[in-house]
Amino acid sequence: MTSPITTRREGDVLVVLSNNPPVNALGAAVRQGLDKAIDEAAADDGIKAVVIACEGQTFFAGADITEFGKMMAEPSLPVLVDKIEASEKPVIAAIHGTALGGGLEVALAAHYRIAVPSAKFGLPEVKLGILPGAGGTQRLPRVAGVEVALEMATKGDPIPATKAKDAGLLDRVTDGDLLTDAIAFAREVADARPLPRTSEAPVTLDPAVVEAFRKTNARRFRGLDAPNEIIEVIETTAGKPYAEGVQRERMGFMKLVMGKQSAALRHIFFAERKASKIDDLPEGTQPREIKRVGVIGAGTMGGGISMNFLSAGIPVMIVEMQQDALDRGTGVMRKNYEATAAKGRMTAEQVEGAMGLLKPTLSLDDLADCDLIIEAVYESMDVKKDIFGKLDTIAKPGAILASNTSYLNIDEIAAATNRPQDVLGLHFFSPANVMKLLEVVRGAKTAPDALMTAMAVAKKIKKVAVVAGVCHGFIGNRMLMPRQVEAMNLLLEGATPEQVDRVHVAFGMPMGPFQMADLAGVDIGWHRDPTRIESIRDALAAEERWGQKKGKGFYDYDEKRQPSNSPRVAEIIEDFRQKTGTPQHEVTEDEITERTLYTMVNEGARILEEGMAQRASDIDVVWIYGYGFPPYKGGPMFWADQEGLPKIVAGLEKHGFEVAKLLRDKAEKGEKFN
Repeated sequence: MTSPITTRREGDVLVVLSNNPPVNALGAAVRQGLDKAIDEAAADDGIKAVVIACEGQTFFAGADITEFGKMMAEPSLPVLVDKIEASEKPVIAAIHGTALGGGLEVALAAHYRIAVPSAKFGLPEVKLGILPGAGGTQRLPRVAGVEVALEMATKGDPIPATKAKDAGLLDRVTDGDLLTDAIAFAREVADARPLPRTSEAPVTLDPAVVEAFRKTNARRFRGLDAPNEIIEVIETTAGKPYAEGVQRERMGFMKLVMGKQSAALRHIFFAERKASKIDDLPEGTQPREIKRVGVIGAGTMGGGISMNFLSAGIPVMIVEMQQDALDRGTGVMRKNYEATAAKGRMTAEQVEGAMGLLKPTLSLDDLADCDLIIEAVYESMDVKKDIFGKLDTIAKPGAILASNTSYLNIDEIAAATNRPQDVLGLHFFSPANVMKLLEVVRGAKTAPDALMTAMAVAKKIKKVAVVAGVCHGFIGNRMLMPRQVEAMNLLLEGATPEQVDRVHVAFGMPMGPFQMADLAGVDIGWHRDPTRIESIRDALAAEERWGQKKGKGFYDYDEKRQPSNSPRVAEIIEDFRQKTGTPQHEVTEDEITERTLYTMVNEGARILEEGMAQRASDIDVVWIYGYGFPPYKGGPMFWADQEGLPKIVAGLEKHGFEVAKLLRDKAEKGEKFN
């Protein structure tokens, strides 16, 4: 097999090039090639310096994740970076694209670093539940200081070349040809001694700085093993010899990589990539071209959906029935963009560029030239069928007609047209311009190229898309329903809203079922008849306890929207307990988990049985990106695998639930969902 590493002499400089697309990952073949190249330079008296660079779109963008948790082929990355640094001839890292994870560790082991202005540097290992395991926690504090190292290693976000230069990570930034300038730089430093070896640089650590960092980020790191381990490694090894520090780093790496959180985060990393693949597309299917998008409805959802396309440079025609609603909707969009610009994440020119692609109108007829039309109106089947009937006569042949519905039957909507092959669901999550998840709902007659186009468009607007089948609530909301039903039942049987929510927050959710109801609006889906009180929720809605927007819902809220337990809600719950004659018992945390989380897993198994999701990992992606399921638990189906499916079955049976056939079969056979 041809090595991805090639070498060539440029006079007295050995140029070492990696060509391992797409991101020059530091797999075994790359490491072996680099190892040989360092040996080649050492053995040749005519070579005075070495330049390590990469072909393609980027410098080394990390390790080969498929090797994690397995026996790594020699040389391991820690051994390789130490060998690079130990070279008696100066090694210069020439960086373009991104130097991430192991790539940054290679660059830190080099004696000098030069980069183009667009390069980025980062240690994203924390996002996979691990720590930098090839000297990153030791060399980075020595080069850039403890504060920068803590920030980069615990949060995993890359920094630009300018910031890297200011931090001491880079020796030079060049606007010229990178390789040419790197070779010239190598000649400049060829005879400079002693060689600057980062492992030999001192580290100064102020305990107060570390403590302040811990305190500031306590909420962000709650429940996460990796960031806290990284802080501890950097803190306890500062001031100690490098050899001792890397030993502690290695222990931390092995502990994390063998742990449940890292397994879960790696699962989601691969699950997200799998979700974009459609299993049964006919060979040769090509996506349709989407040059112009129409959006019907300029409310919260329609405006947010439109912003996704505008931000991606795709023109949008947005339709409303009344001028004031149209003006209000487009005004909110502009305010959202301007708020982003005020935070420095957009320029004023980019704001104007995005808004310049928006054409507001009061006429559906103006959608005639659109390639994709997304309806985002009130969740009513009659309203949606009426709109799709009109679109059938207006839209050009081949235009994709999509409904942003949370629950409704896409096949019934498609039947209102003479082109069901062009109809599908695009379920955006609110706020649509922020939330990453997009459920792409495949109707019974949706054409393969329409489905492929929807997935391609999702990628273009930076969404994580998952294919769902037609059923009430699709994947996410269908699994949410049993959780909400059981949470309500638990109130009648003796639990409090705070008790149920506390279990969910302790589990890792951003909020519990009742906190979520208050945030979304207790009145959502309410029949609007104050005299018809059939549930606790009806009673709350009838008293205009609609949640945070009213300052009262399942909880009472102060002016800062901080919740407190409500005596009135306790009265309403007690009233319903008396009316229904529901027997009371002491509700335990285990019971809450079994009845609200195990039931979700059970519904997920039914979704898989019915073919409403392509794979279990797709369900995990939906819940992590759409509902705040803790990523370090890998999604509900992966979490169930780790809990043990026999335990899930036993918990469901204890409370009298009917166990899904697929779940029972897998539990009995010792199989897993993922």
